[in-house]
Amino acid sequence: MTVTRPDAQRLADHCEELADLLADTVAGGASVGFLAPLDRAEAVAWWRHRAAAVAAGRLAVWVAHDGDRVSGTVSLAFPDKPNSRHRAELVKLMVRRDARGRGLGRRLLTTAEEAAAASGITLLHLDTETGSPAERLYGSAGWTRLGDIPDYAADPAGVLRPTTVYYKRLPHVTGHG
Repeated sequence: MTVTRPDAQRLADHCEELADLLADTVAGGASVGFLAPLDRAEAVAWWRHRAAAVAAGRLAVWVAHDGDRVSGTVSLAFPDKPNSRHRAELVKLMVRRDARGRGLGRRLLTTAEEAAAASGITLLHLDTETGSPAERLYGSAGWTRLGDIPDYAADPAGVLRPTTVYYKRLPHVTGHG
């Protein structure tokens, strides 16, 4: 398994494979912003838009490959306001259903955390569906649970669900990026 951080062009080159990962994630019931069934063209277009955000420096994406197959991804979204450049939002941590249970989610999370710290980010935040398997991962990785927001987003079936907000302080790393 290799994890790489593609530039905008390489990300655009992988849009089809990433769309498959997104569709698998949604089909598995994960609340990542889409309703089921996810239209393939919509998934590809969403990833193409992410490539533009990478090119603009608003997003960093890591992609895990098992051979030629995309098995997971995670991203960091960077704020554009001067008073918030010390933080980033961890978004779209996804692992293909048949690749789960082997530590890939933790590896992607750690990769994003380490890259954030190396770039001077000192605070990360995220939200995830309350009661989801992701909550175990974030809790065991040292993230602090802030609280729940009721009826925050619809799950893939269209049912409104609460979300839990987490944050993690990162050490300031000097001499990097």
